[in-house]
Order: sequence, then C-alpha cells, then structure tokens
Amino acid sequence: MSKRNSQASKTAAREKLRLERERQARRDKIKRQGIVAGSLVAVLAIAGGIGYAVVQNNKPSHWDGLKDAKNVVAPANTTGTKGTTVVIGKDTAKKTLKVYEDPRCPVCAQFEQTVGTTVKKDLDDGKFKIQYIGATFIDGKDNGQGSKNALSALGAALNVSPEAFLEYKTALYSAKWHPDEQTDKFKDDSYLIKVADTVPALKANTKFQDDVKKGTYDAWAVAMSKTFDDNKDGVTGTPGFVMNGKQLTADSQGTPLLTVEAFNKAVGEALKA
Repeated sequence: MSKRNSQASKTAAREKLRLERERQARRDKIKRQGIVAGSLVAVLAIAGGIGYAVVQNNKPSHWDGLKDAKNVVAPANTTGTKGTTVVIGKDTAKKTLKVYEDPRCPVCAQFEQTVGTTVKKDLDDGKFKIQYIGATFIDGKDNGQGSKNALSALGAALNVSPEAFLEYKTALYSAKWHPDEQTDKFKDDSYLIKVADTVPALKANTKFQDDVKKGTYDAWAVAMSKTFDDNKDGVTGTPGFVMNGKQLTADSQGTPLLTVEAFNKAVGEALKA
C-alpha cells in the first residue's frame, strides 16, 4: 500500500469516528432531553395530583354546600320557611307538643321504643298535635352523614303522607333497625330504603326511593337541622319536649321523658296549664 493510500485510509477512519461520535452525542442529548421532559411531566402530575387533593379536601362537602341553599324543595304536609314547620295531628287538638329528635340519637330510640305507642294513641285521640323538629348534631361528633341522610329520607316519607312519616320514624328508631350511635348506617340510602320496605305506604314506592337516592330533600334536612340549632325553646339535646313554651322533663334535673309514667305526668300537667 502506498503512503498516500495509507494516509487517506487513516483520514477516512478518523472522519468516520468523528461522525459516529457526533451521532452518539446527538442521541445522548435527545435521551437526556427525554428524561428531563419525563421527569417534568411526572413532577407536574404529582403537583397536579396534590393540588387536586388539596382542592378536594378544601371543597365544601355535599351537606355543607346546602347550608345556604336558596331553592329548598320542601316535602308535602309542611309549612313555614323552607317547609321546616311539620305539625301532625287533628285540627281539633288545642295544644301542640314540640318533639326534638336526632335520627341517630340512641336515647330518642329508647323513647320511641318505650313511649312511642302512647304518643301515637294520644295523637289519634286528639289530645295534642305534634310539631316535629329534626336535629343532626350527632353527625358533627364523627363527621358523619347518617342523621342528615335519615332526616332527608323522613322528608321523602312525609311527602307521601304524615302517617307514612310517623310509621317510618318508628321503624328507624326500632330495636331491629336503629344502629349503634358509633355506626353511621343511616348514611347508606340502601339501608334507609330497606327499613322503609317495612312500612306499607313506602314499600316498593319508587317515588319515595327515587327521592331518597337523589337527595330530593337534602337541602330541606339541612334547613330543618338549622331550626333545631336556632330554637328559642332552650333545647340543646334530644329527645326534647316542649309545650306551652316550657320544656317537659321527668324531674328538676332535666331527665328526659323515657317512661310512659313520666311522659303522661308531664304532658298531662302541661295540657291542664
């Protein structure tokens, strides 16, 4: 091989190596850019996820968002602002017994199971009307929803009839269906509907069931709960009973009316006043 050819071969080899290095450098640059871009996307995705979570955590819950609702759908058989006045009984009854209850309240369940039939008989006999005021403060103790959800379902029952409302309330407070205070079963629509199937007027009642599932009376339940919170009767717990503007209790210590005897005595005296 001539010296010239040998020199040309070396030059060509060096040029080939240079070009290969340049191509490799470009490939490495593109790879680095891809890694950076991928990392940036990942960072943005994480940041976006965190941002979304923060927004969701700070976003008012469904129930909180109803506190200032302007358009409240009230059930039938109600009157007053946003339909929060619920009075049941014969028009001939001269006096009204206000009954304050929270659907999740275990003491309310005890009252209904023990004295409920007496109250219903007095109501049917026209001794007094009942004004129902629903509370939901137990939800606040465990960030629950059951009191509000059950109150909304009671609104759906009231929309069917006052009788359906009373029967459904009795069923919800029954020993069979009323859950432990620590168990928020009433937050589940399916459970509320299952209990409702024990009430003839509500069993397989598609309108009632749709109202429960759609939360037709959710805003009404929140408005009703505010009626309890803002009450002028001085009632701070449930069950609470008021007649003639005076709280009725079993004794001077404020013991609730949890026996038929205590209920008859307190209400009897109030009716005579």
